[in-house]
Amino acid sequence: MTNKLKFLTKISLKRKINTKWFIIANVIFAILIIGLLNMDAIINFFGGDFDETQIVYVNDSTNKTYDILKMQNDNYKNLIDENENAFELKRTNKTVEKIFKDKKNKKAWYLTIETDDKNYLKATLTSEGYINTTSYAGISTIINNTKTIIAMEESNVSKEELSKISSPVTLEREILDESKKSEDENVQMIMSTLFPLLILPFFALTIFLVQMVGAEINDEKTTRGMEIIISNVSPKTHLFSKVLASNLFVLLQAALLIIYAIIGFTIRNSIGNSISTSGFDISQIIDSIVQSDIASNLAYIIPLALILMILTFIAYALLAGILASMTTNIEDFQQMQMPIVIISLIGYYLAMMAGMFEGSIFIKVLSFIPFISAILAPSLLVLGQIGITEIILAIILLIITIWALLKYGMRIYKVGILNYSSKNLWKKMFKALKG
Repeated sequence: MTNKLKFLTKISLKRKINTKWFIIANVIFAILIIGLLNMDAIINFFGGDFDETQIVYVNDSTNKTYDILKMQNDNYKNLIDENENAFELKRTNKTVEKIFKDKKNKKAWYLTIETDDKNYLKATLTSEGYINTTSYAGISTIINNTKTIIAMEESNVSKEELSKISSPVTLEREILDESKKSEDENVQMIMSTLFPLLILPFFALTIFLVQMVGAEINDEKTTRGMEIIISNVSPKTHLFSKVLASNLFVLLQAALLIIYAIIGFTIRNSIGNSISTSGFDISQIIDSIVQSDIASNLAYIIPLALILMILTFIAYALLAGILASMTTNIEDFQQMQMPIVIISLIGYYLAMMAGMFEGSIFIKVLSFIPFISAILAPSLLVLGQIGITEIILAIILLIITIWALLKYGMRIYKVGILNYSSKNLWKKMFKALKG
């Protein structure tokens, strides 16, 4: 049995790897991953700039607003992330037509400030094209703060009071729970955002695994090659070979994706770019995680998450193989696999929203459910909503599920593997279970 299992696994794995599709797909994956990790460098090469400072020409007809506006702009720079675009104010007496006539000012803004008897100030912002929402909100904040200062000046508020009012507030963080550190709070927020991105490849590979197992079994049944195979090996050996081959292929594909990501980061470092995109600085995130308590927990979080993921791959492959055995073509299997896809989607979206369910028993119970525990349980573990005991329990439940699939699913597989009729599929499945 062992030799036949190795032979079938080797043949199945070769069929997946020795194809033009595998090569083309991985070339595309490599280009996409490396390109996305170096997107800012690519855009800079073609004339774009993520860190470009926004030039704002200010025509101040009030002759008193510009200095206050400039002070509020400096306060704004201190508040925003250093990677975000800041505003550079330049005073001018030129008209808007003369400013935009110069090709160098195509991306610049033109701010006109006038006196308004009712609202103290009237401001008009002119640009060549659209202004994004974040930048518009930023310049609006600066102008409104300036208006407040001017209003207070005209209300005879002293300079000392104005200085106190206009200075930004220093917000200190204090947590009553002694077991939690304020330094870890930002890391928790980061991980609640970052973790769903990290498990996205796992989700995609799961769907790919299910389709791959079903397609291969249906292909063998369609070509009548299944009869030859089953006449030489047992259905159990045949199913095991599909599960092993598909899981080895998925793990190989996952390793290749990691290699592409490493190459992308290496290229970033070689060209001297910080690992950031539009203010999302990965290098700073890594430093924050290393300095927090979460870093020490990763020593057991990562191995447990990997165990859960591998066991989940095996469970999905077994389930896909059992369902595929009862179908006669890929169209029937597409219908049979819909519940699997829906379950995976539920797990992924729950992992994305895990931070919203803090303290909820509902989300903790769902983290034990096989097939979605590999996505949901590690996310809750990182966020501190469950402990190591709970994730070990999720692993045990997943192992029990695999055992049940092997014991009862094999009955369906033995009957279905040589079934060529698409009528009464569910009836045949339940009948096989009873037998």
